Amino acid sequence: MSAFDDLKAHLRVTCALEQVQGRLGWDQETVMPRGAADQRAEEMAAMEAVLHARRTDPRLADWLDAAEAPDEAGRALIAHARREHARHTRVPADLAQAIARETSRAQGIWAEARARDDGADFLPVLDRVLALKRQEAQAMAAGGDAYDALLAVHEPGMTGAEVSALFDRLRPALVALRTAVMDTGRKPAPLRGRFDHDAQIRLAHDLAERFGYDRARGRIDMAVHPFSSGSGADVRITTRVDEADPFNCLYSTIHELGHAVYEQGVAPEFALGPLGQGASMGVHESQARFFENQLGRSRAFTGWLHGAMTRAFGDPGGVDPGGIGAEDFHATVNRVHPGFIRTEADELHYNLHVMLRFDLERALIAGDLAVADLEEAWNTRFQRDFGMAVDRPANGFLQDVHWSVGLFGYFPTYTLGNVFAGCLWRAMQADLPDLDTALAQGDPGPAVRWLGARVHRHGALRPPRETIAHACGFDPDEGPLMEYLTEKFGAIYGL
Repeated sequence: MSAFDDLKAHLRVTCALEQVQGRLGWDQETVMPRGAADQRAEEMAAMEAVLHARRTDPRLADWLDAAEAPDEAGRALIAHARREHARHTRVPADLAQAIARETSRAQGIWAEARARDDGADFLPVLDRVLALKRQEAQAMAAGGDAYDALLAVHEPGMTGAEVSALFDRLRPALVALRTAVMDTGRKPAPLRGRFDHDAQIRLAHDLAERFGYDRARGRIDMAVHPFSSGSGADVRITTRVDEADPFNCLYSTIHELGHAVYEQGVAPEFALGPLGQGASMGVHESQARFFENQLGRSRAFTGWLHGAMTRAFGDPGGVDPGGIGAEDFHATVNRVHPGFIRTEADELHYNLHVMLRFDLERALIAGDLAVADLEEAWNTRFQRDFGMAVDRPANGFLQDVHWSVGLFGYFPTYTLGNVFAGCLWRAMQADLPDLDTALAQGDPGPAVRWLGARVHRHGALRPPRETIAHACGFDPDEGPLMEYLTEKFGAIYGL
């Protein structure tokens, strides 16, 4: 075998083991018995020890030096492997294991603290997770910016300074549009009534089929915080149900379908390798946010969804009381209002939620904000940005799972995803002028197939921004996102 063949074979086994580790995480967040938490932490640490040894195997350096790529995919594989090998060799094995162990424990503690609305119970473990992640960041940065090192794990090629500059450009435009919308005085009616749990799940399964999710290679389960897990032939999603708010289930499901259909759509020849996954979390979030917003919250699709919900819940029970027809229903789905929960936020407020988290986690990693002061800092910033006082921890700093599992540097990718989705929407509209006809029939298939050909099948073949540029035919920036938001909410609110 050549050095390239040896490298590829080694990476294939490593990727397979990473899938096993991911399945342990899926199990922990869905069906694992509560009493298994400590043992699962040790299992996760043991898996991390095996993976770290493979990721830092001395033979990798020799193979990388000697490997000759046969094609574009081979060159991309070598570049990815070289970057990951350099990153992992900077992190001591005992630190990698400690992070795996502590974040496994922290996830369960966070879930219980959130359920009890008790932030004090979560702070000690968050403090330990943060200390470990700061050590990891400093090791990976090798004298550079620690937050940049964490961000690069999720979005290669992006820096905190670039994210900050993007947010500085976006924030005034978003606030101005939000102000214009709120100043109209229009207040679309929220849904009222009770929506049966099982009926929500049945409709979620119907949506999965419509959006192209292959249930033979996946499943839908319940979790405190919805997520997607896996790649290739085993890609699972989760959702949650609130009988007073079916949009929580339906749009969480559509969002996670964006992640899952992306992973299922990667070319089979890339499976169990560095290219057999999304190009970055920003690109991943572009698919999830595109499914959720550009498709799922479009006027055409909500027209179909209005009828589907009326049929699903029998008595309209809030879908159409007092004459909320399809046109008003579209406004209800896209109702602009300040709220506590990021995952339930409208498209104008959503990025403001992300900006808050970005600033706070950057301060945490830099040592400018102590965990003990996090709740107060969150609540103060939220009051400033949203004009509301946080009423309880579950509506504040306890709402997201990310920090408990060590995902510092992840939050900016949500807004990057929105920016990328805006670019994809502009390009898709030019290519699919009749898309609304299909969406009005509850068929997002043409859009999903377009994304499959332009984005999904290529996996991590290209760097993130190049992936989007290749799909769209132009370099990504925030302009198309603001055009989309201005047009959409201008029409809904009569601006």
